Amino acid sequence: MRVDRRITGSIGSGLLVLLGVHRDDTEKDAALLADKIVNLRIFADERGLMNRSVIEAGGEILVVSQFTLYGDCRKGRRPSYSSAAPPALANTLYEAFVTEVRKHGVPAATGEFQAMMEVALVNNGPVTLLLDSTRQF
Repeated sequence: MRVDRRITGSIGSGLLVLLGVHRDDTEKDAALLADKIVNLRIFADERGLMNRSVIEAGGEILVVSQFTLYGDCRKGRRPSYSSAAPPALANTLYEAFVTEVRKHGVPAATGEFQAMMEVALVNNGPVTLLLDSTRQF
């Protein structure tokens, strides 16, 4: 990940988490999502089955703040971001999420909150998942 042509965060094998924060999210939501993500069994085991978590795989996580995930395009031609958390709350919960990931022993790299970031991804597999704290998981 780059900001102003300098690398701000980089990982090897692991997960890219695009983290959107809802206006009603709390630190409890950040902790629950972090726990869910680091324990998801989505990495291949020795038989090629998705049976290992990022923890078991020895992977890392790159966390990118992404308020545009809450862009609502149902009306008109311009997305509404009214469901996204205001910047102060979003930054607090973004940092809380990163802290929770690290508490699980998973290295977590980040960019810069509210910066224009260039994110490069090498997608090794067909897995893209959506987790939403407003839905029970």
